[in-house]
Amino acid sequence: MEQLIELDYEIFLYLNNLGSPLWDSFWLAISNKWTGIPLYILLLYLIYRNFGWKIMILSMVIITLLITSTDQLANLFKHGFERPRPCRQDGVMQYARFVAERCGRFGYFSAHASNSTGVAVFLIMLFRKIYPRWIYLILLWPLLASYSRIYLGVHYPADIITGMVIGGALGYAYYQLHAFLRKKYRL
Repeated sequence: MEQLIELDYEIFLYLNNLGSPLWDSFWLAISNKWTGIPLYILLLYLIYRNFGWKIMILSMVIITLLITSTDQLANLFKHGFERPRPCRQDGVMQYARFVAERCGRFGYFSAHASNSTGVAVFLIMLFRKIYPRWIYLILLWPLLASYSRIYLGVHYPADIITGMVIGGALGYAYYQLHAFLRKKYRL
């Protein structure tokens, strides 16, 4: 286990130190929760256009529940494991580039990675037959959001991977709930 933690530190420091001040504002913007709003509006419009307003409302409720679940589960893990973030970890923070505006105490696992991956998986499942080539474009968002957390100095790669796996699983589960409700209520 100690070797995995050391590898996590090394990969973090390598990826984090690839950054430069020229790119800092870009990665800060990617990590900002408000940056995705135009994308989410476009996706809601596409849900409305392809499925109607009832499915759009149902999707909004399900996505809200999904984000709330991933966010609260991340908080539960953070306070349960109490793994310090890289920006607070002795032996790591001295060698890292800390770009984020603030740094919480604990980081395992990343809510940004979990939220964005969960929503992406849900949307991929929803749009897979209508826009099959969009899968790659939709997957780009959680990859960028997740990497931004390493770049900014607030999460280790293991935090990101765990968040993406949990988010992906919950995204799929919430899509199944969405499909069940659509079928049950003939939406």
